[in-house]
Amino acid sequence: MNQRVKALVEEARKLTPEERWQLWNELASVVNEDEPADGTPQEIEAAWMEEVERRIAARERGETQLVDFDAAIANARRRIGHP
Repeated sequence: MNQRVKALVEEARKLTPEERWQLWNELASVVNEDEPADGTPQEIEAAWMEEVERRIAARERGETQLVDFDAAIANARRRIGHP
């Protein structure tokens, strides 16, 4: 991480939680502004809701298994070599 980014992160740490979420949303829009959108915000939200419903239904049918969050994070860290 370069010094400029480090300084920005330190400034971000001084923000309230609400201000951090606002910053997060603004940064996300800046990062994505060069990529074409996959639809309107309403279409994207509808697609996500459809996916959520699909996953819930699959779980209820017993087609998927739940994974403990801590175990999933530990597994992911192991896979990338993070202590």
